[in-house]
Amino acid sequence: MSALNGLPKYVEVATALELQIRTGKWDGGRMPSVRGIAEVHKVSVVTASRALQILRDKGLIQTVERSGSRRVAPPSAERWALVLRLTPGPWQRATLSLSRIGFEAVARREPMHIEHDAIQLAVRMSESELRTSVRRAKDAGVNGVFCIPSRHSVEEMQLDERFLSACGAEGLPVVLVERNLRGYSRELTHDLVAVDDVDGSARLTRHLLELGRRRIAIVVASPTSSHNDKVAGYLYALHAATFDPELGVTPAPVVLYQSHDLSSREAYAHLADQVRERNLDGVVCFQDYTAMGLIFELLNRGIRVPDEVAVVGSDDLPMGDQFAIGITTYSYPSEGLAEQAIRLMRERRQNPDRRPLKVVVPGHLIVRESSVRATPSRSDGG
Repeated sequence: MSALNGLPKYVEVATALELQIRTGKWDGGRMPSVRGIAEVHKVSVVTASRALQILRDKGLIQTVERSGSRRVAPPSAERWALVLRLTPGPWQRATLSLSRIGFEAVARREPMHIEHDAIQLAVRMSESELRTSVRRAKDAGVNGVFCIPSRHSVEEMQLDERFLSACGAEGLPVVLVERNLRGYSRELTHDLVAVDDVDGSARLTRHLLELGRRRIAIVVASPTSSHNDKVAGYLYALHAATFDPELGVTPAPVVLYQSHDLSSREAYAHLADQVRERNLDGVVCFQDYTAMGLIFELLNRGIRVPDEVAVVGSDDLPMGDQFAIGITTYSYPSEGLAEQAIRLMRERRQNPDRRPLKVVVPGHLIVRESSVRATPSRSDGG
């Protein structure tokens, strides 16, 4: 028992922690570990654990396996739905995690709820079913939707169009993330937060040029704003090279396409064949998994990477640094994207009639073994 007030020590600790939570401590993010709480309050680990259990019972915190305890956002906090229409494939889960992590990081700092499964979409859904799905999410307290549109097919694009129409009909604001709806020269009808793909592709291309590569191609896969911007950055870097006295070259542009009509293995093999046929010495890929697939296919053909062909990617997926040939890449600023998306959403809710805005968030170049001889990873934070 506590000599101070007659309460059990674990209740006293729980009361102190609850006061800190209710006055904004930890900003909705990760709390100290059980051992850390025990040290601060000079109690045993068992006592600290019992104190945390009281807070869990009150719904003030939640415990995530291997991640510790986190403050739970209050019921009155903003509630956002994530609709991530990512392209199916072997790396979909890794890409999904990368897209979610930024919003989850912001939610740990600010009181808000992030709903991953609030709205389910399927091509077969009727207009009525779409409206009902959106209405249920709104009735459940969802204040807005962050959506990565599908880039996979015309059919999926049409579903996105119908979904956005349903959100508009139900008065639920939408901020697009990463790309606009599929299509060339597509008009922007919703706010969009995207990676600075022009900058990323230009930096990757410039990097290859500075290494002495002169026959550089870019690989894209879909008629979307993100891939269009990647091509724009690539073309700009080639154009700028003609005015750079240190380079003094006029490289010819080569745009390659990864087909969705082929399996991943077939698509990578087809790209490798084109690299060999065109005698390319550098390739900028739209994502890391394409870069890795291409590297494997080139090695299978006896083409050395990076000695004969340097290959770079984008997004800094975890798999890009798991092999002997790490992938040079342009990072995906997931937290910065989430911060800007939430800012735009709040502005949109206050001013629903303003014109749609596009905000780009820069990443940075990460140089690894796929574009230089095997050396420790280094980063250019430009």
